[in-house]
Amino acid sequence: MQKPLNIAVMVSGIDEEYQHDILQGIHEFARNHHINICHFIAFGGMLGNPNHDAGEYNIFNLVNYDKLDGAILLTNTICSSSMKQTILNSVQKCGLPTAVIDQDIPGCYYIGIDNYTAMHEIVNHVIEAHGCRRINYISGPTNNPESLLRLQAYRDALSEHQIPVEEERIFHGLFRGQDGREAAEAFLSSELEFPEAIVSANDNMALSALITLESRGVHCPQDVIITGFDNIRSARNCTPELTSVSRPLTESGRRACEMVYHHIRQKGEQERTVILDATPVLTESCGCKHCMSDSIEDFKRNNYKIIERYNIDVRRNSRMACTLTESDSYAKSLDKLKDCILEINCESFYLCLCENWAGTFNNAEDGSAPMDYAFNDYISEGYSRKMQVALAYRDGKFLENVPDFETSLMLPEIYEPEDAGKTYYFMPIHFRERCLGYCVICNSTFPLESASFVSWVMNISNSLENVRKMRCLSAVVKELDKLYIIDNLSGIYNRNGFSRNTQELYQYCQEHRVPVMVMFLDMDGLKHINDTYGHKSGDVAIRAMGQCLKLACKDGEIYSRFGGDEFLVFAVNYTEEKAKLLELAILEEFRNYNETHSNPFDVEASIGYHIEVPQPDMPVFSLITLADQKMYEQKKRKKTSRYLRR
Repeated sequence: MQKPLNIAVMVSGIDEEYQHDILQGIHEFARNHHINICHFIAFGGMLGNPNHDAGEYNIFNLVNYDKLDGAILLTNTICSSSMKQTILNSVQKCGLPTAVIDQDIPGCYYIGIDNYTAMHEIVNHVIEAHGCRRINYISGPTNNPESLLRLQAYRDALSEHQIPVEEERIFHGLFRGQDGREAAEAFLSSELEFPEAIVSANDNMALSALITLESRGVHCPQDVIITGFDNIRSARNCTPELTSVSRPLTESGRRACEMVYHHIRQKGEQERTVILDATPVLTESCGCKHCMSDSIEDFKRNNYKIIERYNIDVRRNSRMACTLTESDSYAKSLDKLKDCILEINCESFYLCLCENWAGTFNNAEDGSAPMDYAFNDYISEGYSRKMQVALAYRDGKFLENVPDFETSLMLPEIYEPEDAGKTYYFMPIHFRERCLGYCVICNSTFPLESASFVSWVMNISNSLENVRKMRCLSAVVKELDKLYIIDNLSGIYNRNGFSRNTQELYQYCQEHRVPVMVMFLDMDGLKHINDTYGHKSGDVAIRAMGQCLKLACKDGEIYSRFGGDEFLVFAVNYTEEKAKLLELAILEEFRNYNETHSNPFDVEASIGYHIEVPQPDMPVFSLITLADQKMYEQKKRKKTSRYLRR
């Protein structure tokens, strides 16, 4: 069976009508020719947060052009100049058959419209048909070729009619609705006389400006003419209808896919450039007659569908956010996510996480150093070498134990011969610039038809970030607890650790009449070591005591540094014979240590132990005192002792 063709689509903000209609055309051609379309989608510029944008645009770093057959770029939807250039450099370097919509890039197929002529006609109409002389302009991005052509058309049309171009009347936006709102506020507060007309580089900005001005008592077209560009559905169905420029977006997408496909299949020579018609639509917002494309019945029906879909989206996202917020662990979060995946009616879904998505923990192998949580150990550009499949759904069931895969594959499924003609949506999973991974949705209408798709994906990102932070917090709490119960110098329990770990066990022995053994060890000559060789040598001796106790205590004994040069061992159900064997084992470890280390001193200790069935009213410290007394008797008997007990 023939390997499927995989064509990548690089796009940002698919919730806008411009992107939506182009993608519909791409899908139509791909479906008829059994092509897999792999969308790599960002929602950059949505929150006005550079760190969040970095996390969004990172999805484009996932693309392995060597594994693809072709690419379609909607570069004018990507606000990041550096990322846009990175994408263009990559496709040109690997020689991948590539079509770019609405931007003419050398070496790539180009599908566009005559932006300059269309905008020039709109501005001429406002001047000549409606007599306007004070004309403000809402521009798109300054690094966008289409935006620059439309702005130049505005400037030239004014100059041709001897109207001065006042830079203060030009507002530079990013093609977003919020730019229209900000432009309207700027024009209202400007010291310049209010414009007679506002020409916008696209419909989204024009509509937002219109709504903002209406809310401030400035009516269109009575007080100000407003025009747009693209003739999107909202422009056609608003009141007043928006004068705009109609362009064949769906045809643009279809032709782009067709040109890449023909190149791959070597269908013969074809033109590198296709320029489609763009036609001014003169209607109510400039004072002309309406030309409503939909009947009242269709308009009502479509509006109802939009409202109903919106209500469904809001309920779905609210349920999802609430459900995932309740998850206090990684496993629970993934389990709750399964219900959310079933709601979007997809053929398959994959949640792919970076190997170190949750951060890393570092601590010394011997436990002598405290754990260090690497707060800054995360990926902000690109992905880990391998991806972990945290969750996989395919053909109606969730898959278990899906193996990790090389990130260079992007998704192993897309290379399967029987999977041709599918649409895949790759979305970044991140928190600000911290890359957690990505998710992939296959064959679902949800990404294109739901305005809340981006919020749905953000819910997944936020849920995983919450889990990551809880893991981090848990690790910090454990580390603080360890500092409370572990002696930092010897690496074994301190007095607090001894008390905590023996309390329940001691109570059990009291209730069930089980004998308890407490062994008291007092280092010999620690003061002499400190005074003669320095406190660093004394620290070495204390650490050696801890290591020797670890090696000797192999039967569940609890051992600790009780303070200074004093150490304890606690054990249950011990006999005199067993206690003596433990003492000998400890002494043997001392000998082994001294023989294998070239210290100028020997590690030694006086040892005493006491075994007793504790009475209900007998505290454990009573046994410690008795063991201490026996240890002291031994110390006095040592002829070579260099330590006198205080």
